[in-house]
Amino acid sequence: MSDSTGETLENIAKAALAQFDDVETIRHFWPMVRSEAHLERILAEISQNPGLVIFTLVNPQIRRTLESRCRAMGLPAVAPLDTVNHALSNLLGQEMKARPGRQHTLDAAYFARVEAIQFTIAHDDGVGAENWEEADIVLAGVSRTSKTPTSIYLANRGFKTANIPIVPELPPPDNLFALRHPLVVGLTTSPERLIQVRRNRLLALNQRDETAYVETAAVQREVAYARRMFADNGWPVIDVTRRSIEETAAAIITLCNDRAIALRNQ
Repeated sequence: MSDSTGETLENIAKAALAQFDDVETIRHFWPMVRSEAHLERILAEISQNPGLVIFTLVNPQIRRTLESRCRAMGLPAVAPLDTVNHALSNLLGQEMKARPGRQHTLDAAYFARVEAIQFTIAHDDGVGAENWEEADIVLAGVSRTSKTPTSIYLANRGFKTANIPIVPELPPPDNLFALRHPLVVGLTTSPERLIQVRRNRLLALNQRDETAYVETAAVQREVAYARRMFADNGWPVIDVTRRSIEETAAAIITLCNDRAIALRNQ
């Protein structure tokens, strides 16, 4: 339950549930709860579908009502941001602003993310090489190493990201090797995993899987070619074999931050 979009709570719930195996959940989602009347309708639903209540409510009266009614029903009610808010309040020496959805304010960072997303979509799969110098990150890797979804995730974090497939028969443009502003990152994976992913892709497209695209020796040569290119150019490399998109993106962001610190210290 949230007095804003509820996006923060959804992410917290997903992260917490990921720590438990074989758990089936039924989620009831109530965003934009900003009146006592709305809360009363929700409490009626909660009484019929009892469970853990997690919430972010800044209106003190609505919050007190929710907590009181949950206690009466014997239901746990958790405000997951409370500990962080209180710690920040003590550290900063100021009271927090009780305004719902402040993180969604249309500030400069918001428009920077929009710009990053637009740039990333326009520079997917090797398109727009003439503009790569404007990117923050350029991802290089053979086909099916999650370049596009990783790029989109990074764009949502505010990083202008381009990506290019590495194909032995079609060398990348020369300007890839002369980029100065972007961080170029090589994405690689095990040939075995790559073949599995590619076979599934061909199956989904109802295409034959008897091609060099999934032939073991050809895929091994393709991966080795990309790895040599990464090594020859001194690009950092991330093996995505056992990484989720989020984990890969987190590793890339760490590389970006480390690079920014190193540049500042020069």
